[in-house]
Amino acid sequence: MQELIDPFDRLIVDNCPLSVVRDIERGGDWRPVWQAIVESGFLDALVPEEAGGFGLSLRDIAPLVAILGARAVPLPVGETMIARALLAQAGIERPETPLVLATGNGAIPLGGLAGAIVSGPIDAPRLAVADATTGMIPGTLDRMVPAHDEGLRAVAAVLRAMLIAGAAEALLDTTVRYASDRQQFGKPISRQQAVQQQLAVLAQHAVAARISAAIGARGGIVPSLRDAATAKIGAGTAAAQAAAIAHAVHGAIGISEEFDLQLLTRRLHAWRLADGSERYWAERLGAEAMASGTRSALDFALA
Repeated sequence: MQELIDPFDRLIVDNCPLSVVRDIERGGDWRPVWQAIVESGFLDALVPEEAGGFGLSLRDIAPLVAILGARAVPLPVGETMIARALLAQAGIERPETPLVLATGNGAIPLGGLAGAIVSGPIDAPRLAVADATTGMIPGTLDRMVPAHDEGLRAVAAVLRAMLIAGAAEALLDTTVRYASDRQQFGKPISRQQAVQQQLAVLAQHAVAARISAAIGARGGIVPSLRDAATAKIGAGTAAAQAAAIAHAVHGAIGISEEFDLQLLTRRLHAWRLADGSERYWAERLGAEAMASGTRSALDFALA
């Protein structure tokens, strides 16, 4: 997979550095970045080979999605990868515009950039052209899209967990680097025991997010409810704690607009809430456990 990871990372770094991320968030032209991604062919990573794609699994592309999270890419690239695979399997022509998944749960992150919206059951997706103005949330790139079918919510939740895993890893690197550079009382704050403990906990949450995402991705683009719930609960919990620790270590500068930290922490909170919060998925998981007839939570987990 390294032969795909390195070129994809270079593609993102060369075409969507943080300066471009900021420009797009301020309403700048995102189309050159999107065109570069389209021309790379990576949008068809999940599309079966017989349909002209790479034929990879969701687990295979986890490192690519993690890069999208780590680089704070303000385009629905992961969503489009999944949507194009679903459309290909259903024999529906795949547009080259950005695609998002409508799951009937709150705002769709970056939905305002979508040219089309995919909804419906996962085995019978529907494609609809996105209205340029309907549902837009002022001051953001997000969009409210009504969807009466929750068929895509599980795979969308797994995607959010994968994005969180990438962003949490980048957040850890950023915070460790800042703590090593920031001097206080004549030495880096990273040498203070209290800060070291915070960094260790942050590392634990980054690992927890990565493990949670891996659990969700193991079932492919049709994850089980149990895997999707585990992924979203674990990654969502890690996102909240990681963001809090990173801001605590950075102090006041961390909340400033010109500092890069907020590019990651804002996304962590947005992805945590998108496609079902921890409470939503915990309730779904609990209902399945109660209906399973197992004698204990351990029996259910091991079943």
